Amino acid sequence: MSTFTAFRIHADKSGTQAKLEKLTLDDLNPGEVVIRAAWSNINYKDALAATGKGRILRTSPLVGGVDVAGYVESSTDTRFNSGDAVMVCGCGLSELYDGGYSEIVRVKADFVVAVPEGLSLREAMAIGTAGFSAAMAIQRMQDNGQTPENGTILVTGATGGVGSFAIDILSSQGYDVAALTGKPEHTDYLQSIGATEIVNRHDLEMGTRPMEQALWGGAIDNVGGDTLAWLTRTVKPWGNIASIGLAGGYKLETTVMPFILRGISLLGVNSVDCTPLMRENIWRRISSDLRPRHLEKIVTDEITLDELSTAFDGFMNGQHQGRTIVKINP
Repeated sequence: MSTFTAFRIHADKSGTQAKLEKLTLDDLNPGEVVIRAAWSNINYKDALAATGKGRILRTSPLVGGVDVAGYVESSTDTRFNSGDAVMVCGCGLSELYDGGYSEIVRVKADFVVAVPEGLSLREAMAIGTAGFSAAMAIQRMQDNGQTPENGTILVTGATGGVGSFAIDILSSQGYDVAALTGKPEHTDYLQSIGATEIVNRHDLEMGTRPMEQALWGGAIDNVGGDTLAWLTRTVKPWGNIASIGLAGGYKLETTVMPFILRGISLLGVNSVDCTPLMRENIWRRISSDLRPRHLEKIVTDEITLDELSTAFDGFMNGQHQGRTIVKINP
């Protein structure tokens, strides 16, 4: 049986080890679709899993990589044929199932989405779960009545993958976008992808009242914790907050006051538990009206499988900007 290279994570009580290994198809989880991988990427969740600094893996060992794009090698599901250009984003890869950091990937057919017309495999992985999550957040906000006329949208964690895509896509939809960041040295980058205002996180006065001055038409939050609590107190009446991340903490301490006096909405974004139809619809929008305009500015690094092991530190120490894509077998 032929072997292939994969970046596999072992996690137990003694710690986490992640390294390249030679595997066979029998080493992977069962699934209906076998994919010859071409591209993947690095998300914050990938860094948490590979370093062991987040409890991501639900079983061990697992091949890392939340996302993957490539060509169908074989399929027992009639929806997919050999040679089809496909991708998998999220769906529990590198949590419950072997992921995309592998020359060969095997997954459940319900996880697989055909790469939309007009997107290359590389572009699909440059966007990946980060862009998908940003697009889902924007769609949820728009479905709940968010319009540019409601006011400026604040994006937190602005220099990360999700934040960068949120700024890019929102600006293309006609919204004024403010970027909240602790990295003012990246002001030029944020403005180049569509931010009209930069808010320095270190200068932020959050206040302590149940409701503060209403500042924002809405928000996309990648931070959680105190920042999300502050957003609930400062979003204008009928504004939406899309909650995606928890880099600043998972607890939320707020009151009911903004919800019952300003009618704000807190919308959760979960890129894992989506129906196939929901995935297809969002990717269709990503390839059309929600397509990022500044993809090559947002992609700041391109590495190979061999370079993966040293690529996660920047994500964990907050120094990474934009997107890193992983070239497997383009």
